[in-house]
Amino acid sequence: MTPVPAPAPRPRCLRCRRPVTVCYCAVLPRLETATRVVILQHPRERDVAIGTARMASLCLPQAELHVGVTWGEHEALARALADPARPPILLYPGPGARDILRDPPPGPVTLVVVDGTWSQARTVVRDNPVLHALPRYAFAAPEPSQYRIRREPDAAYVSTIEALMHVLGALEGDPARFRALLDPFNAMVDAQLAHQARESRARWRQPRDAGPPRPRLPAEITERWDDLVCVVAEANAWPYTADSGRADELVHLVAERVASGERFDVVAAPAGPLSPSTCFHTGLAADELGAGASLAAVVAGFAAFVRPADIVCAWGHYGPELVIAAGVVLPAARLDLRAAAQRLTSRKFGSLEDYAATLGPPPPSGAGRGRRRLALMVQSVRAWRALAGCQ
Repeated sequence: MTPVPAPAPRPRCLRCRRPVTVCYCAVLPRLETATRVVILQHPRERDVAIGTARMASLCLPQAELHVGVTWGEHEALARALADPARPPILLYPGPGARDILRDPPPGPVTLVVVDGTWSQARTVVRDNPVLHALPRYAFAAPEPSQYRIRREPDAAYVSTIEALMHVLGALEGDPARFRALLDPFNAMVDAQLAHQARESRARWRQPRDAGPPRPRLPAEITERWDDLVCVVAEANAWPYTADSGRADELVHLVAERVASGERFDVVAAPAGPLSPSTCFHTGLAADELGAGASLAAVVAGFAAFVRPADIVCAWGHYGPELVIAAGVVLPAARLDLRAAAQRLTSRKFGSLEDYAATLGPPPPSGAGRGRRRLALMVQSVRAWRALAGCQ
């Protein structure tokens, strides 16, 4: 049977993180503000493709975007709230909230905005006393939301970028200027609706006797097999509830060149104290972590292992981002195995373990979650290779 070539993964814009075909960067305005905008994004909103918090942060040079759930001791937020020249206010409805469009506070302020679903935002505000102490403002949207690709729980609700458009217009005394925030927003909405229409027409036109759909395998499986490198990175990550303000720290990096079986496996000694959950989640003992190599040695060793033409395969984006944050220069080509598995099966998989369970018993691996996940990644891409009819 002749293997069916799969469509290549869509290249992504590194700035807006959208597929290049629906990138909105060309219409991003640059809007200087006297207002200091601080967006607190719920972690579950970070990977929502049609979210608007990142879009807003790209438009507003004075904006800060932070991801988390608890904020009591977050250093960056504490600095922003302590700015005497721009006292902080919270944009969130509730008892005692003043109408910011009719009665904006005088002078420049630090505007704190919580980004997430209404349920997520309510939880964040409820569980953070540091936010309770801020003067609260709200508004009634003067026009309907143009967020036609995401259903809001109430017709009066608007997206984060639309809220900032209305509020900054009032705070800065220039509503017309901030309507430019709608340019990338409308471009994203229009592109998404056009894509949905094309998909709908394609499904309608498919012949009834076309047979079962062909596997949508990543093209790299058949065309770039020798370049595939599966990568797993484990972190010393303090949970959001700990509210430490510490960035996630690379402590274990494992990789395998799938075609040859060549391996890279190095534990990095953490520079800071271990999170209470690090040993449990990584499956590595504290003494093994403490005896690890220096981060500089890990970076140098992996730089010698990886090649510029390699394609980094990972489950989602967290692993590569953690490796890059540690100082490793990764090849530009990437293959998101989670997205590929979802395309192949037309199902959503939250974890690598969930998907690998559909392939059969797990392969043998060494101790630790990183090594186990690497084995599951390699099992997955080899299963796809077999599905394509390749030896």
